[in-house]
Amino acid sequence: MLEKPIEKTIFFSRWLMVPFYLGLLVSLAVLVVTFVKELGHLLAHAFDATEADIILGVLALIDLSLAANLVLIVVFSGYENFVSKIDATGHPDWPDWMTKVDFPGLKQKLMASIVAISAIQLLKAFMHIDTSAAGTFNSESLMWLVIVHMVFVVSGVILAWTDAIGSKGHGDAGDAH
Repeated sequence: MLEKPIEKTIFFSRWLMVPFYLGLLVSLAVLVVTFVKELGHLLAHAFDATEADIILGVLALIDLSLAANLVLIVVFSGYENFVSKIDATGHPDWPDWMTKVDFPGLKQKLMASIVAISAIQLLKAFMHIDTSAAGTFNSESLMWLVIVHMVFVVSGVILAWTDAIGSKGHGDAGDAH
């Protein structure tokens, strides 16, 4: 007697995720403001900055772009996978991935973005090695950046490997039926 109302309540509870996705869209707007600010800073110093400063500025813009992509991936695929299907009909410019990323694919894209962001942060730190004044270079911080980046890389490989094993297992089980 209670089973149906409980199941309906559980099924309806997926809509509680919507404020999270809307909040992420607000954070996307904050990233846009930050991107414009960084771009303005880069343009203001374009003629008097060193090559390393320009590269670091461009890397900061790429980093923000990757973070924004990450937010979009989470919003679209999270909403599609956990809340409700998105109707893409009538939208010829709608990217295919937006309605086709399943949860394992979402994990892969998230991990790839995190690894890329981590790599950019590491590259920025390496770029600062040459520009830092004597005595201000912190090799311990650089070591931790490398360690954290490698943890992300290894985690991504393990995640991809376990997803491949899981999908192979599902394929075998489907063939047996």
